[in-house]
Amino acid sequence: MLALGALVASSLALTAPPAQAAETLLSQGKPATASSQEGDGYAPSAAVDGDLTGTRWASRWSDAEWFQVDLGRRSDLSRIVLSWEAAYGKSYQLQASDDGTDWRTLKSVTGGDGGTDEVAVTGSGRYVRMLGTERSGGYGYSLWEFQVYGTTDGTPPATGAVEVTGSQGNWQLTVGGQPYTVKGLTWGPAIADAPKYLPDVKSMGVNTIRTWGTDGGTKPLLDSAAAHGIKVVNGFWLQPGGGPGSGGCVDYVTDTAYKNTMLTEFARWVEAYRSHPATLMWNVGNESVLGLQNCYGGTELEAQRNAYTGFVNEVAKKIHSIDPDHPVTSTDAWTGAWPYYQRNAPDLDLYSMNSYGAICEVREDWEAGGYTKPYIITEGGPAGEWEVPDDANGVPDEPTDVRKAQGYADAWDCVTGHRGVALGATLFHYGVEHDFGGVWFNLLPDGLKRLSYYAVKEAYSGSTAGDNTPPVITNMAVSPASSAPAGGEFTVRADVRDPDGDPIAYKVLLSGNYANGDKRLVEARWRATGNGTFAVTAPEKLGVWKVYLQAEDGRGNAGIETKSVKVVAPPVTGTNVALNKPTTASSFQPSYGDCPCEPAKATDGRSDTRWASDWSDPQWIQVDLGAATTIRKLQLVWDPAYAKSYDVQVSDNGTTWRTVHTTASGNGDVDTIDLAETARYVRLHLTARGTGWGYSLHEFGIYG
Repeated sequence: MLALGALVASSLALTAPPAQAAETLLSQGKPATASSQEGDGYAPSAAVDGDLTGTRWASRWSDAEWFQVDLGRRSDLSRIVLSWEAAYGKSYQLQASDDGTDWRTLKSVTGGDGGTDEVAVTGSGRYVRMLGTERSGGYGYSLWEFQVYGTTDGTPPATGAVEVTGSQGNWQLTVGGQPYTVKGLTWGPAIADAPKYLPDVKSMGVNTIRTWGTDGGTKPLLDSAAAHGIKVVNGFWLQPGGGPGSGGCVDYVTDTAYKNTMLTEFARWVEAYRSHPATLMWNVGNESVLGLQNCYGGTELEAQRNAYTGFVNEVAKKIHSIDPDHPVTSTDAWTGAWPYYQRNAPDLDLYSMNSYGAICEVREDWEAGGYTKPYIITEGGPAGEWEVPDDANGVPDEPTDVRKAQGYADAWDCVTGHRGVALGATLFHYGVEHDFGGVWFNLLPDGLKRLSYYAVKEAYSGSTAGDNTPPVITNMAVSPASSAPAGGEFTVRADVRDPDGDPIAYKVLLSGNYANGDKRLVEARWRATGNGTFAVTAPEKLGVWKVYLQAEDGRGNAGIETKSVKVVAPPVTGTNVALNKPTTASSFQPSYGDCPCEPAKATDGRSDTRWASDWSDPQWIQVDLGAATTIRKLQLVWDPAYAKSYDVQVSDNGTTWRTVHTTASGNGDVDTIDLAETARYVRLHLTARGTGWGYSLHEFGIYG
């Protein structure tokens, strides 16, 4: 494009607020991009270089062109100054974004006349954009300078080396020489969603997030965290991580290849991220000292724990050789791990501990152990599934929302109460999963904020004044709690109030975690019957289920309460004429899991025993009623190894059989079959299995 002349002198002052003392120019020298540029001499960077008359950005000669600048971190915006060249925008929008993808319009300008537009705005964002919608003439859009003014979001991020300073019992974490208390959360969402959620994390008073793994995909999370003034505890995973039963089993005494591979891999990412402004410290391993008990026992377990913590020390030394500016720690879930670290890992700068219901005992254990290093809590919150007593149905009694919220408050009180030793915490868990574990621990399952969310916010920021908070559920009860008939209805009742008087919408959900291992939440069939009472249809699958009452206020908050309900076979009127009668089968499993599973266990009247066949087709099981008996109903209570296809057969002599019922669409759970027969023998002829296992019946009930 030809030069169109000198800068037009006229100025469009849409609103020109007085300059504020804290206001600064945020855009100069920052990365700039655009939808297009007219040529090599008109790059976007020319509009943020501070030269008002010598350099400029120019677009193609079309509408719907844009120019944007990355401020590097989320900032509060006060005004934007556009110094137009003669090819100006007659109509345009000024927009902001936290992630460069989702844009909010701060101001729409129409009737522009070029020159200098000084536009007052209210809002925040990391990215700021001019979206041109109407040109002034036949050329494109051209800016001498695009200046964004405002203030950084909250306290400027701490920068500089991170150190553990002080002496025994009087330690402090510092960043760039300034005191730093870890006020953190463990990070759950996808890294791609960091720009979406980190503004909310920041608003809670959080200054730190913790991860469990660090690799090539970590950088976007670090970048987004830095943009919001948040630090990251970068984790490195070692087997067997996550406590008993998790991960694989490594021989830390002899497996040099594994250790060398991990050492090389960790060093690679320390080198990559040691200078990243979001890096707070490195965390090597997670609950592996405890987890090794799943792999070894006796003297070998002791040798492995010593070898593991010795390897952690090797990693710490390697990290320090690459990055002397950030501390190294290691996490376990049991203060009994600390003597191993004390003995074998002197190069750790501090210890870390995952602790939930017992978090207030960590101080006592630290003092009793005579340790000489401070610690942080890397997971903490309300009591977990492994820490609470069982309810009447024999499953862990999940704390209420109110108790969970208090658990977070108590945890933070215990951390801050151990002054000079506990240097902060990353409480568990900023997650959005809406499943069994998500409801137990996540602060915002399905994006809905819980009482626990606000408890953490109050602990970290000091106040939730002015916040709209969730409905509160109390006195939830299920009836009958231990005998809900499969496919029938049971009752849920609770007292629900909303502190802000918002209207409440309800959901009733079920989890089969204890019945079939499925941790998902599925919406139940239910109906409200008034006065906080709901009639809920029980699943067909027998066993203990969790039922969840979810109360939403339409303001992004939810109260969620849960109780267990035991689903049993529907009652059948009449007498079970098969009870304890002679029962035989084509086969049975003598030893597997809870076996022996003899045929008689299908007619013993107990729901906790079963008959199980070989893993092949066909199979049969039959009952001798002792004499010709009137039969009007069968109830088959299947184990998960059910029959997809089978025949019900009867006989007068045990030799000649006649088929009285056939199905090829069995789905397990409970089959109730109406009959009108008289016979001495009743047999199930099983022709197609519903699973890869055999056939298995808890009860073969025959009713006369």
